[in-house]
Amino acid sequence: MFEDLKVLELASVLAGPSAGQFFAELGATVIKVENAKTLGDVTRNWKTSGEMTDDRSSYFCSVNWGKRSIGVNLESLEGRQIVHRLVKESHIVIASYKPGDAARMGVDYETLRKLNPRLIYAQITGYGSDDQRVGYDAVIQAESGFMSINGEPGGQSLKMPVALIDILAAHQLKEGILLSMLKQTRSGEGDFIEVSLIQTAITSLANQATNWLIGGKIPQKQGSSHPNIAPYGDVFTTAEGREILLAIGTDKQFSDLTTLFDVPEMATDSRFSTNQSRVTNRAYLRKILSGLFLQVEADSILKSLAASRIPAGPIRNIQEVFELAQAKELLLYSMDLVGVRTYAGQPHPQLKSHFLPPPHFGEHTVEILSNTLKMDPLTIQKLLTEGSVR
Repeated sequence: MFEDLKVLELASVLAGPSAGQFFAELGATVIKVENAKTLGDVTRNWKTSGEMTDDRSSYFCSVNWGKRSIGVNLESLEGRQIVHRLVKESHIVIASYKPGDAARMGVDYETLRKLNPRLIYAQITGYGSDDQRVGYDAVIQAESGFMSINGEPGGQSLKMPVALIDILAAHQLKEGILLSMLKQTRSGEGDFIEVSLIQTAITSLANQATNWLIGGKIPQKQGSSHPNIAPYGDVFTTAEGREILLAIGTDKQFSDLTTLFDVPEMATDSRFSTNQSRVTNRAYLRKILSGLFLQVEADSILKSLAASRIPAGPIRNIQEVFELAQAKELLLYSMDLVGVRTYAGQPHPQLKSHFLPPPHFGEHTVEILSNTLKMDPLTIQKLLTEGSVR
């Protein structure tokens, strides 16, 4: 789809690299520029306890498939010149520098568009260009309200177990890039896109935002229960100790549930007959349903729920997730690594036979200098010796 597209990734950690991998999966050539002084993307060293990996940590491997890595010292004139030459060959730049760093190192939009007027420059910031604070996903989760509503009632505020704001910001960035590409087909001009983590988080509050803005109610912690629907998101334990989540969204589904459990009178009980009444009487409803689930085996009740078209599912661990057929369709393979696509749309793009695994730091430095920039071996060796590249 994007076989002729060239993307220069001046980004690290999760959000920017996730957008870069998306374009790589769809056929683009993606060159990842990494800091030669720090030996690359910081996530190369973000390893779990006891993790035995090389400079490609499990975390790094989550969003860096299909790319070529070049180590560049942007503090040096020679390093900046190399990136500037690559910019002239690129269609898109993805950046995620700390406030002020891009301009200081000569890789900001105003500098690069003079080298390539058709360039689409897409950057991730924490709080926007006018705010000097550095954005960190966990802090954004705290400041944007997510943590205040995540956790059990009366319990400690919790962040989500993945950097979801970074992931959502990557999707926002991809949308902005694709819109700019569409606009470019009409105008022929380049474009500047900025996505901030804080605005990404706020726009992702969805119904929790309007529960306050329209409903006038400040959302509170409710565990996994839904603030507007019941029983939706509630988890129940079966006779053998397995957990099942219910997602009842309509009065009919609730009526079918009561029939399944042979308590049809609950569907006409004024405390449970409508969604709003079930939300009001959530605690008592949960107590009754908990007792019913404790009397059944998980496999049996899940089959019955599915047959009655009642939304429910087992709580799976990550190993169990990747035993699903739907998960297997998303896997990426190399000789020694397995990864997950960032693009889940159907049909999945057919990856080229040479689709690359996550790169080692500077793995393609010489190749890029030689093949892309047409540098001679003596010049390349001089740059390596001087530390302008690694």
